[in-house]
Amino acid sequence: MSPHELHQDAIVIDGLIIAKWNRELFEDMRRGGLTAANCTVSVWEGFQATVDNIVKSNQLMADCSDLVRPVRTTVDISRAKEEGKTGIIYGFQNAHAFEDQIGYVEIFKQLGVGIVQMCYNTQNLVGTGCYERDGGLSGFGREIVAEMNRVGIMCDLSHVGSTTSEEVILESQKPVCYSHCLPSGLKEHPRNKSDEELRFIADHGGFVGVTMFTPFLRAGVDATVDDYVEAIEYVMNIVGEDAIGIGTDFTQGHGQDFFEWLTHDKGYARRLTRFGKIVNPEGIRTIGEFPNLTEALLRRGFSESQTRKIMGENWVRVLKDVWGG
Repeated sequence: MSPHELHQDAIVIDGLIIAKWNRELFEDMRRGGLTAANCTVSVWEGFQATVDNIVKSNQLMADCSDLVRPVRTTVDISRAKEEGKTGIIYGFQNAHAFEDQIGYVEIFKQLGVGIVQMCYNTQNLVGTGCYERDGGLSGFGREIVAEMNRVGIMCDLSHVGSTTSEEVILESQKPVCYSHCLPSGLKEHPRNKSDEELRFIADHGGFVGVTMFTPFLRAGVDATVDDYVEAIEYVMNIVGEDAIGIGTDFTQGHGQDFFEWLTHDKGYARRLTRFGKIVNPEGIRTIGEFPNLTEALLRRGFSESQTRKIMGENWVRVLKDVWGG
């Protein structure tokens, strides 16, 4: 089977996309052969603003139903593949939208939210992000984790501090994930995870999605798709071939104002970081170039079976475990 044929045949899942939602993006997802993606609908927003985002996203999906379909279960991912569409999983990059109401967890599950990151860079009521002194998982946070387990929402720890992450991993009765991260063994950065952290989540049944966000890659803005594959290989050598997948962190379509909003606490307060130039690795600049990743994995020496697992099969298995179907 050629790389192109394998890509066309495989389940392809992106564990994190925070792009500008519009028809053009959905068309590019189809060009890239994306079966499903975790699409961010909340970062700094509270409950009401997040509901408003979901309302707008629902309307956009209805208007583009020839290209995309909502995903509530892994059966929906299979249906998306059969229909030649991309399945959209709603995800949060911050538990802030739960505010101080445990009952909101189930409300958002009913609205289609399948993955929630516990904190985004800084502290919230649940725990601490990776750009602050880490106070760990709060008592309320433990209740939120239990409720997410109960209703079937996956806990994401990508932007979460190391102490809070460890305590969520130990607290959760279901697998948790770093949906989009890179190894600090290749580049030291507050957002990257140490070998010990990667091993710890895998040893406790968790999952690692590898991102290609160039500020966190060893080659930075000069990175190519092969540099991304190097990072995938590095992580797989730690966590194994069954606990790894893709989480690109595509920001396609956004301007500088969006990155200013992301890099300030709460979207407006103190500056947390500067990304500098934002450019995706050469060879996978856009979602439409996703087939190049399958080719690059095979070129690196990954087997067809390993490539299928990395590109999406592993995500399906772990999501089924968390979602219950």
